[in-house]
Amino acid sequence: MDGDSVNAFVGIGSNLAYPSRQVESAIDRLSELPGARLLARSSLYRSTPFGGVEQPDFINAAAHLKTTLSPRALLEALQGVERAHGRERDGERWGPRVIDLDLLVYGSCQISEPGLDVPHPGIAERNFVLLPLSEIAPDLDVPGLGPLSSIAINYCEPQIERIA
Repeated sequence: MDGDSVNAFVGIGSNLAYPSRQVESAIDRLSELPGARLLARSSLYRSTPFGGVEQPDFINAAAHLKTTLSPRALLEALQGVERAHGRERDGERWGPRVIDLDLLVYGSCQISEPGLDVPHPGIAERNFVLLPLSEIAPDLDVPGLGPLSSIAINYCEPQIERIA
């Protein structure tokens, strides 16, 4: 990686087709992305579903990448990993997923474009994002929100536990 690389953080979740394996496989694929290097990954967390749709529990994690990819190119690479896992985007929000990769933070960028919002909207309300992220980047400054350590985490809603 050259001097133009950026720290990016990715949220990972699955609740279908052996979710722990899906998350581990996605992390492996992130480590192989051209133009990106995996610096850290969190433990796995089990969380109850968010958004009111009845479905199985999720397995969540976060990854820290150093990348030379643009935000849009990184998002497209993440969606390529999703497709390789069998994810079909059907427009349903908060439904069951074989894999979900979200670009949470990309350097100090704040981006709001069609199909790309960084930092990821709702990051501050989702313990299944905040807990794995705070494990690997406790000193992270989330653009527009401030230090990760200053964002209150609701440990009860949705229910969540570290599993591995």
